[in-house]
Amino acid sequence: MRTVPTVLLCTAALFAAGDNSGRRAPGFALPDAKMQVYDLADYRGKIVLLELMQTTCGHCAAFADVLERVQQKYGDKVAILAVVNSRGDDQNTVAQYIAGHRITYPVLFDAGQMAYSYVRSMSFDTPHVFLIDARGTIENDWGYSLITHDIFEGNGLMSEIDSLLAGQAAPRKTKK
Repeated sequence: MRTVPTVLLCTAALFAAGDNSGRRAPGFALPDAKMQVYDLADYRGKIVLLELMQTTCGHCAAFADVLERVQQKYGDKVAILAVVNSRGDDQNTVAQYIAGHRITYPVLFDAGQMAYSYVRSMSFDTPHVFLIDARGTIENDWGYSLITHDIFEGNGLMSEIDSLLAGQAAPRKTKK
């Protein structure tokens, strides 16, 4: 009888992970609070973590710590971009969030179109993170849930990045 709970857990995990893998990441160019524009195309050749977040989201705050650890571990191998919806956050709330969590990666403003092009739904929970490979393809995405807790508050995201980096390294070797 142990197989039934295992099957249910695996099925739930599949539904918790996004259905976006293998899809080209939609392009965007969004400003930060200083009106510097960040274009996804500028990150081609790097792994990109794209977070959809809100400054009032407790899970987003915990995930900010994970993203800072990712940045420390991988340096410029991984680019991190956080995106807030300008209807829910403004320059002041974002500035306080950045200072309070000592965030060093860009936090960008979206009016909703960019988020919709990724999530493909009019509403979604935050945080939601997309793992985009160096070719600009969405490898995976996760919305916060009990099943994805390790991605957002543990080491699951780093395991996913390690796997992606290992997979990218293999094809670059030339045969002699």
